[in-house]
Amino acid sequence: MKTRIIFALAAAMMLTGCITTKNSAPAIIESDISNANDDYERYVLTYYPLAIEQMNRYSIPASITLAQGLLESGAGKSELARKSNNHFGIKADKSWNGSTVSSMDNGKLCKFRKYKKVGESYEDHSKFLAGRERYASLFRLKKNDYEGWAKGLKKAGYAEDRQYPQKLISLIERYGLCKYDNYKPGNTPQKNPGNAQSINGIPFITAGSGELMIDIAHRTGVSVGKLRKYNDIKDKREPRAGERLYTKKKKSKAAKGSDFHTTQNGESLYSIAQDYGIRLMKLYELNPQYKSYTKLKVGDVIRLR
Repeated sequence: MKTRIIFALAAAMMLTGCITTKNSAPAIIESDISNANDDYERYVLTYYPLAIEQMNRYSIPASITLAQGLLESGAGKSELARKSNNHFGIKADKSWNGSTVSSMDNGKLCKFRKYKKVGESYEDHSKFLAGRERYASLFRLKKNDYEGWAKGLKKAGYAEDRQYPQKLISLIERYGLCKYDNYKPGNTPQKNPGNAQSINGIPFITAGSGELMIDIAHRTGVSVGKLRKYNDIKDKREPRAGERLYTKKKKSKAAKGSDFHTTQNGESLYSIAQDYGIRLMKLYELNPQYKSYTKLKVGDVIRLR
């Protein structure tokens, strides 16, 4: 059974494209990160824009930052992460003038840095590495050399755990984090919508095959958070090929002349809201007989304004 599990994980790594060039990292690590779970995937989808932003500013591979965040914060579930937004376990030394929180570390009560937002933790982590001479050699590595970074962090004294490099590498390969290392300041267009069109006076673009939210954010100049908000996307999913995504806030009703819509097979209130450029909650207000869980039937008449 164990052999089949290891084979499956190895196959998954091949699909992600994150494979080490040396046989230094085992395919599976018997530790608290040995089983993939939804919390880890949600963490990656939530925070990869922050990791890419830090990479472009400080030249730390996004894959390494994400892997460290996953490992140090338990995918954002640790007490330190939940109460202090500290995702990297950075302690409050004498140079720290901000807020602190006390927490146990290896049997000792220690003071840790406390942040108002997770983004501040990511920024401080980058400054922590970039501002210390013992990590200077890491910044001479290629940005996609996550194996070198993982081993270099341990060698420079970042962690006491002898398996720390292997744990980072395992996370990077299991979740395909190396793909985020490909985003560089010079190779992603800014504020260039490309195939922008409009419905109900609201501009939208169509997602390409394999395109991530961060890609669309780069080519439209609209943040990932706003793209999700404008398109009523509550979860952290990535867009489907051909999906319409609005780049500005949708309206409270459809354009004049579009008073009603008769539903077709497979349609939902969400898809109708996207087709007419209407905010989903406004569409519910116009049609109070429908709830979020209601499945539409072919021939239902939906009020649009």
